[in-house]
Amino acid sequence: MSQPIIQLNNVTKTFKVPLKGQGLIKSLFIRKHKPVDVINDISFSVNEGEFIGYIGPNGAGKSTTIKLLTGILYPTSGDVSVLGYNPYEDRYNYTYHIGVVFGQRSLLEFDIPVIDSFLLYKSIYELEDDKYQARLDRFTKALDLKDLYHIPVRKLSLGQRMRCEIAASLLHEPRVIFLDEPTIGLDALAKQEIRHFLKEVNTQEQVTIMLTTHDMDDIETLCERIIFINEGTIIYDGKLDQLKQKYATGKDIEISFKSQIDIPEKLLPLLKDVNEKTLTYTFAVSYSQAVEILSKLLALGNATDVSIHEPDLEEVVKLIYQYGYNE
Repeated sequence: MSQPIIQLNNVTKTFKVPLKGQGLIKSLFIRKHKPVDVINDISFSVNEGEFIGYIGPNGAGKSTTIKLLTGILYPTSGDVSVLGYNPYEDRYNYTYHIGVVFGQRSLLEFDIPVIDSFLLYKSIYELEDDKYQARLDRFTKALDLKDLYHIPVRKLSLGQRMRCEIAASLLHEPRVIFLDEPTIGLDALAKQEIRHFLKEVNTQEQVTIMLTTHDMDDIETLCERIIFINEGTIIYDGKLDQLKQKYATGKDIEISFKSQIDIPEKLLPLLKDVNEKTLTYTFAVSYSQAVEILSKLLALGNATDVSIHEPDLEEVVKLIYQYGYNE
């Protein structure tokens, strides 16, 4: 059984925030602050080889948590341990074992070709020639990087740069990777390529990956387990499917007809949407109703197309943002 390699125990991170309403001149000499807990007594562990989705609204504490885990920040109280290291105190040795990608901050030098940045990482991590070349060849093929190596980073598109960033973060064979919005601003094809590659690395190399993102398609595609943080507190830690079952309590039945029909009065309360141009009707039903309602709809005759949809994670998250999470 896999052992926890990431552990946070009762971790709090407090920042001092300037008080509003202080006089301009006075604040130059005496500035008053108030403490704000951005992270408030959180605890969780991650086993080796897991692919974790770490989600929450803006300002929830996601990026602060990643900065604690990577050693950029230290906790105000509590303990943080990754691979047996204290990320802040053991930062020099610790960074040899992790990879980090911040979607809005580049790992690569903007004014030199991509391959020169890779050679720089080779030197920093003291990689042997054979191991470096083997990794480079693999990433070149998997991420289609061959034509990008001699282009300065500043001239790459966002999708091209992110493929290079992810390759750079993996050159030294890290055991843990932290990804903060790695697909932000990418088109659908670029996202698909990066997701496929990350899943492959996670499966084949048993690399532990922790992903923070607002793109719920990333989470649904890659993660079985999610940790949901809101206002600095973890409100859910568990299987993605269990969260969806709790909040996604129904299905949408979308059915198209060849000609106009009369919807039975009993079905009208379930009618969610109507597209009169295509004679398509969408009904919101509970799981227990689905078979019965579908049978009644098909009995109306002239049906040309039927599809059944379950609410996606984005809809579930919107419900939690709107109404809060209930145990």
